[in-house]
Amino acid sequence: MTADAYDSVASLYAELSRDALDGAPLDRAVIAAFAEFVRGGAVAEVGCGPGAVTAHLRDLGLDVFGVDLSPAMIALAREAYPDLRFEVGSMDALGVLGAGDGSLRGVLVWYSMIHTPPEELPEYFRELARVVEAGGHLLVGFFEAEGGPVTPFDHKVTTAYRWPVDGLARLAADAGFVEVARMLREPGEGERFRRGRLLMRREG
Repeated sequence: MTADAYDSVASLYAELSRDALDGAPLDRAVIAAFAEFVRGGAVAEVGCGPGAVTAHLRDLGLDVFGVDLSPAMIALAREAYPDLRFEVGSMDALGVLGAGDGSLRGVLVWYSMIHTPPEELPEYFRELARVVEAGGHLLVGFFEAEGGPVTPFDHKVTTAYRWPVDGLARLAADAGFVEVARMLREPGEGERFRRGRLLMRREG
């Protein structure tokens, strides 16, 4: 189970990921663009881990809260950022946390769909489309398949998947999102795979 796997490495993961955006100007630029689109409404980071990216969104001026499957990750996030709201929950059941239809201006999914089996992703996108208001935005960060099919790989925590950017964009479109922009960047130092980002708008 993904939550159990992340619970077991939560402290180490938090330590290693705390400054991940510092040396990633392209990633910061994409997140900053997302922030410009969603400013003025409630925003969620779904799969927030220990909360560093949620805090970065707060620093960009957003009204943001974090959600994660791992209770250990949420405990670390609450400890590190006591001024922010963090909740244990799943991106396919955000209503349990009070997220009503169209209640969010935006959602960030930053490498938090990577462990989801491909056949389950349509349900996740449908739930995200439900909670994002018409005209709101979704930003997804993921490992890109570099022209190949959906490919599982040996992620350090548990099995993850690399996605072709066109395939992921089609799933989002089927759920009601329109692509605004995409970015691919080559692996940086210590990274194995190309990174993909999709920015999408919820159709009205």
